[in-house]
Amino acid sequence: MANASEPGGGGGGAEAAALGLRLATLSLLLCVSLAGNVLFALLIVRERSLHRAPYYLLLDLCLADGLRALACLPAVMLAARRAAAAAGTPPGALGCKLLAFLAALFCFHAAFLLLGVGVTRYLAIAHHRFYAERLAGWPCAAMLVCAAWALALAAAFPPVLDGGGADDEDAPCALEQRPDGAPGALGFLLLLAAVVGATHLVYLRLLFFIHDRRKMRPARLVPAVSHDWTFHGPGRGARRLLVLEEFKTEKRLCKMFYAITLLFLLLWGPYVVASYLRVLVRPGAVPQAYLTASVWLTFAQAGINPVVCFLFNRELRDCFRAQFPCCQSPQATQATLPCDLKGIGL
Repeated sequence: MANASEPGGGGGGAEAAALGLRLATLSLLLCVSLAGNVLFALLIVRERSLHRAPYYLLLDLCLADGLRALACLPAVMLAARRAAAAAGTPPGALGCKLLAFLAALFCFHAAFLLLGVGVTRYLAIAHHRFYAERLAGWPCAAMLVCAAWALALAAAFPPVLDGGGADDEDAPCALEQRPDGAPGALGFLLLLAAVVGATHLVYLRLLFFIHDRRKMRPARLVPAVSHDWTFHGPGRGARRLLVLEEFKTEKRLCKMFYAITLLFLLLWGPYVVASYLRVLVRPGAVPQAYLTASVWLTFAQAGINPVVCFLFNRELRDCFRAQFPCCQSPQATQATLPCDLKGIGL
């Protein structure tokens, strides 16, 4: 690197330009992630019609993305500037391990939470009455959130903080944030692949369920049974059938959550593949350019979820226009009904 910059002096200018572009991109990612996730959180908190279990789970996911951007991106920017100013001097080993631990924690939290969301989406369509009676409230969402954080902490802690020499060139640090310098790296990767694969299997099963019932069938109303004036059986209660509008609403929520899950796979997939190669083959098997690009894709994942939600969910867009009328034109403001008066769905 030094030999390339000595003859004409142009290497130093190119490195400075590359560093400036890197810092500017990281700053943009940080601002977009914080703005989008904070705006989304305010929207759910202020809009009472969004106080439902799916949006509570989505709120936790976006808050975690915002915390990840706030914790990791400034540290990466500081490490890049320090490395450029000190001629490649790496940051401290403890800071590198802490950064890698946070990255693994937020990654596993998103994976476990998306798995829980997939299961609840399947129950909301395939077993709607059970979902409406037992899982539609905030206690279920709170339990899923706590379980996701607990499992993420248990999964991310050993691979990053157990073993692994501080002088190893594969130690987690700076832009790489990789936990593959520790002995538990292969278990880390296999567990992550298993969780993501199970999530997609749940959505595949849901797709088969919807496909098998794409043709409407006559409703069969089973009467309730009573021997002592305590009615029981399939016919009890007023909400015995999943009406068409509710079915469309649940199906559209499934599409939105699956888009988030698919983007999580696409943005984290290159990094996971690179980590597999570094663990199973050798550390130098992956080109540095590919490794850096894969890590930057994981940075982009921290700010993409609010964009996907607003693109796939018209209910969120309507509520956004109702809560923030300054962000739309006067004609659109006059034509927009209050969010709680509009139908739920796209």
